[in-house]
This record gives sequence, C-alpha cells and structure tokens, in this order.
Amino acid sequence: MIGKAILIAGPTASGKSTLALEMARQRGGVVVNADSMQVYSVLRILTARPDEAQTHMAPHLLYGHVHPRENYSTGQWLRDVRELAETDVFRDRIPVFVGGTGLYFRALLGGLAPMPAIPPDVSERWRRALAEEGPQELHRVLQKEDAEAARKLKPADGQRIVRALEVLEASGRSILAWQAEAPEALIDQDGAEMILLDPERRLLVERIEKRFDGMIEEGAAAEVEALLALRLDPKLPAMKAIGVREIAAALDGRLRMEEAIARTKAATRQYAKRQGTWFRHQMGPKWERRAG
Repeated sequence: MIGKAILIAGPTASGKSTLALEMARQRGGVVVNADSMQVYSVLRILTARPDEAQTHMAPHLLYGHVHPRENYSTGQWLRDVRELAETDVFRDRIPVFVGGTGLYFRALLGGLAPMPAIPPDVSERWRRALAEEGPQELHRVLQKEDAEAARKLKPADGQRIVRALEVLEASGRSILAWQAEAPEALIDQDGAEMILLDPERRLLVERIEKRFDGMIEEGAAAEVEALLALRLDPKLPAMKAIGVREIAAALDGRLRMEEAIARTKAATRQYAKRQGTWFRHQMGPKWERRAG
C-alpha cells in the first residue's frame, strides 16, 4: 500500500495538470497519470498530455506509454501503478495522481475488483466475433459456458458479453468469481490528500475552447493524421479520443476544418459535463472540493 499520496481529479480543462505540477514541485513529488486517454502515445497534443517543458520540471509517469493498438483497461493501469509502487519509486517521492478518469481513482481506493490479464489474441478473437456475429449470438455462447453471468447481462450488451467471455477463456473462471473478490486498496485514504476540481461552468467552457484552439495551432491535425496512418480498428479506445473522428473527417474532405473544430469543442463540453456530474455524485466527503 502507498502510505502518502495526493489525488487530483476533475473534468477536462479544469486545471488539474497545472495544480499537480505545482504540488509535485512543492513537495518533491512525482506526477502519475490517471487519465485513460493520456496513456496513449501519438496523441500528446489532442489528449492535453504534459509537454516536454512540464515533464522536465518534475518526473511524470504513465504518460504515453501505451501504443494506440492496445485496448488498455483500468485493471492494466492499476497493475502498472502497483508495479511502480513495488519498485520503491514512491519511497522518497510522494505520488501526485492526476486525471479525469473516475474509475482509475476508484481502483486506487479499493473500489475495483481484480481482473486477469487478457492475451491480445483472445481479446481480438472475441471482438472480431462480436463484429461478425453480433451480441445476441455471443450471449447464447455465454449462456452455454457461464449461464449465471449470462443471466446478469442483456443480450444486446455486446461489450460486457465479450468481456465475460474473454475473462472466462483467459482465466478459466467466471467474471462473477473475479468480481466477488474483495478489492485491495492501493492508497491509504487516511494518508491521502484528495482534491476535486469543479470550476464554474462558464469558466470551464472558456478554457475548453481556448485550449482546443491552441491544440490546432500546435499540430493536432498532424497527430490525427499519424494515428490514421496506423490503420487501427476504429473501435479501439485511442481512436475514440475526442477530436479524432472530427479532424479525420476534415482531413478527408467530409467536413470543413472550422466545422470539425466546432464539433470537437461541443463534444468536449458535453464530456466535461458528464465528468463533472460523475465526480460530484461518486466522490465522497473526504474529497476537498475546489473551484479550480
């Protein structure tokens, strides 16, 4: 268990990274990414990953370390954090976990059941079967292999059905057995400083729009072009990063770039609103609320 830690959560563009860097420098700490999109390489600009200047001011870990072809999960992220803790990287440096992915924080605090690692070929085979055969057919397969798990899932819920099938194949155990195991917290809440940034809506919208204009100037379109050149499955998480679909449409002539920019800003505003709602309802009283 990590004895002391700082956790900074909040919606996109709420000022999390700036605060994390400031606190890491003040406390001699190390910044640890807790954002599910900032783990991917290629999309540094579009996912607002810290730039080179910022990473020179304090160590930054778990940023851009995953290839976009991977379907990286919360469980994998937690294992990566655990491995860092086991190397004693946090012995002399307090970790400052920062990001907008609520499930990552829930996992740190013991709210996520352990899950087995899924071999890429197993995951690919079931996801291909979902695309070719549809969720109802895979639900019938799950009924034969794990009837109890199938009863808890709707026949149209393809992603959860695939998850149950790949866990069963990879581990030989039902996903329900894994979910029943008591989760182990990696962070001691009594020794953690937990901050939730929740800026006023008008200010957040201004930040979102200004930040994306800067992303375009810095070269976000070139990043999307590089990502598309990898010819990845569009269902992969990295391909669903906000702005990828919109800029891709502008690059191939289906949209004017001005329209792509407007749509990306709108999607980001909607995403920030969902994040804010989730955090306000899911984060307990131990989290210090700040306007950001």
